[in-house]
Amino acid sequence: MTARHLRIALLLAAVPAAAATVAAIALKTSAWQLTASRHEIRLSPRPRKNCPDCKGAGGWWSEGPYPDGEQCWCWDRPEHTLRLARRNPWPDEPPF
Repeated sequence: MTARHLRIALLLAAVPAAAATVAAIALKTSAWQLTASRHEIRLSPRPRKNCPDCKGAGGWWSEGPYPDGEQCWCWDRPEHTLRLARRNPWPDEPPF
C-alpha cells in the first residue's frame, strides 16, 4: 500500500467518527436526547433550555389543595424511533 492509499484509508476511517462527534454535539445543545440500542435508535424530546415559561425545567407544579405537575408546551413533541433488529417476543430459553 502506498502512502497515498494509506492517507485516503485513514481519512475514510475518520469520517464516521467525526460525523458521530458532530451529531453528539448537536444533540447535546438541542432539545433532543439520542438513545441507541441493538434494537432501535430513538430521538426523545427534552425541554428547551430557553423556554420562557418553564425556563428549561419542562413543567411546573400547580398550586391549590391538590397540587399536580403540568408539562410545558416546549416538551410536547413526538418521539421518533428507528427499528433496527426485530425483537423475539418469546425467547427459546426460560428467563432464569
